[in-house]
Amino acid sequence: MARRALTAAVVSAVLLLAPGLRAAPAEDDESATLLRVFLRDGTSLVSYGEPARVGGRVVFSMPTAVTPNPPLHLVDLPDDRVDWDRTNRYSTAARASQYLKGQAELDYAALSSQLAEALNEVASTTNQTERLAIVERVRASLIEWPQNHYGYRQAEVRQMVGMLDEAIADLRASSGAGRFDISLAAFADPPDVSEPLLPSLTLQQSIEQVLNAARMVDRSAERTSLLAAALGAIDRDASALPTDWVVSKRAEVQSAINFELKIDESYRNMTAGMLKQVDRRARVADVRGVERLLARVQAQDAQLGGRRPEVVAALVAAVEEKLDAARRLRLARDRWELRLPAFTAYGTAIRAPMAVFDRLRPSLEDIKSLSGSSPAALAALQDGTLQLLTLMSAINPPEELAAAHALMVSAAQMAANAVSVRREAALANDMSRAWNASSAAAGALMLGARAHEDILTKLRPPQLP
Repeated sequence: MARRALTAAVVSAVLLLAPGLRAAPAEDDESATLLRVFLRDGTSLVSYGEPARVGGRVVFSMPTAVTPNPPLHLVDLPDDRVDWDRTNRYSTAARASQYLKGQAELDYAALSSQLAEALNEVASTTNQTERLAIVERVRASLIEWPQNHYGYRQAEVRQMVGMLDEAIADLRASSGAGRFDISLAAFADPPDVSEPLLPSLTLQQSIEQVLNAARMVDRSAERTSLLAAALGAIDRDASALPTDWVVSKRAEVQSAINFELKIDESYRNMTAGMLKQVDRRARVADVRGVERLLARVQAQDAQLGGRRPEVVAALVAAVEEKLDAARRLRLARDRWELRLPAFTAYGTAIRAPMAVFDRLRPSLEDIKSLSGSSPAALAALQDGTLQLLTLMSAINPPEELAAAHALMVSAAQMAANAVSVRREAALANDMSRAWNASSAAAGALMLGARAHEDILTKLRPPQLP
């Protein structure tokens, strides 16, 4: 009895699903799907493909013409300006419509073919347990299919599930397992798509939506770009648009572009002037002055209507950075002033050693260039380096100048080494040793110049880079 019921179910399935079991849901060509991004004011913008939500923003490509392969403009909006319930419902409806028009029949044919094969396998299987497992697996696949395929052929699939339920019940009864409990795998209808699809935009409407997008974006560069795109579309398709509309709309858009450019120029001038004043005051550690300028940024932005928040945010960040630098400089100068007596004493003490090193410089240049060093020059240079080392050792530098002081000591030691090696080279007529003396002299000159610069820098009030 169970076998006859199952055979009847197989035949009915083949008739119902003439030429499907587990065909994958269709891969719509979403790149070609025209969706809608609904805004909270009730208007909508066409999206060529799925919009993306990233970091509190929504980004999508908006066609700016009604041609088969329209030019696209990237739109970037704050996502709180979007009605996401309507947008998501519309996306589902649009994908369902495209699927039902294109891929649905092919998927249904694949389902019917696979289902027929599976049920034929059941009919040819003698093991009762295996037959029951196959039929239950077939039923589970059918239960899922409408949900994954936008409800296509739902009535036929529901009827087939009913027939399989009867066959499963008979198989269970014949094997002594009792009636089939369908409560755990009930047939569920796909969610209802309640958002109606909108008609394609006319040429005039497509330009109006670009202008609407320009009103909605919050970044000036993008707003100007959208206005320019709308103006280009008006000029490009003027012959296909109402003459009066073209004249009035073109003037309106051009006026809006001119206004945006004027605002851009005002903010550029404000930014340039403000940064110049801020830099000047920061360099003299005028913290209060920089703070007043920071407050003035907000005041000037308010006078301009607060129309460039991104520019103001960048300017405020730059001024705050300068304010931090001014505070650090003020602290450094306060410390420098407290340490000024020690710096003054060191400056007085180091004056004589630095003068000695300056007198040694020509002789060191001679050794460096291998241009010749007389016995008298070498003797004078040796005495000078000894004097320099003696003077340097008698000075106890402040901690801020310890590194520069040590550098000058190293320069003096390297100068003494250059004299000694040059004398040995001359006595041995050894060119290799002469080059070693040249290197030592070059090092002494370099370290001396660096020490001189560092000492003068530390003795002056701190400066901004």
